[in-house]
Amino acid sequence: MATTPQWVMIGGEGPESYNQHSSYQGALLEAAKEKMNETISAKLSLDLISGRFTVADFGCASGPNSFVAVQNIIDAVEDKYRKATGQNPAENIEFQVLFNDSTTNDFNTLFQALPAGRRYYSAGVPGSFFGRVLPRHSFHIGVISYAFHFTSENPKGITDRDSPLWNRDIHCTGFNEAVKKAYLDQYSADTKNLLDARAEEIIPRGIDVAFRIRFKRRS
Repeated sequence: MATTPQWVMIGGEGPESYNQHSSYQGALLEAAKEKMNETISAKLSLDLISGRFTVADFGCASGPNSFVAVQNIIDAVEDKYRKATGQNPAENIEFQVLFNDSTTNDFNTLFQALPAGRRYYSAGVPGSFFGRVLPRHSFHIGVISYAFHFTSENPKGITDRDSPLWNRDIHCTGFNEAVKKAYLDQYSADTKNLLDARAEEIIPRGIDVAFRIRFKRRS
């Protein structure tokens, strides 16, 4: 089992909570919606869309963006099924959504805010997504968005003022080459562990969707 990351989104509804500071992340979901719909339409096998269909969100925080992400996926799956079969998906498919985040995540706020009229059953899965959190072949579509930018821990030496790797900011900015390599090595190891875990958990021919932001340096 992977260790619990040292960071966690601030829960609740207070002025410093994730819920009050996540509109930018929500905009990413809207920007990526069309591309995600195209991917599901083109890549998801129709014979997987029947009976119980499971969506997993890794790094759900306390909402509300997680609800948008999973609903976008469900809408796309239903649209593909409806167009391909001419049948009402509500009569043939039951959706299950697994909300995953670290053990210290505010799941109470998340589940208290579940959308009314949602078309899915839900469950929480506490644990670090840098390792296995589900049995093999557990989900059809997995999604991870801004959580993909994190590392499981700070690279060694980064927080030590006496170390040549000391980085005074919480972000990897204004760094020297040694700091850059330390972050890159940590991120590479974490990404491999994350993808290896999802490869075990995903149903064969399922889809993993990851959203990442590219920042352009201004000249």
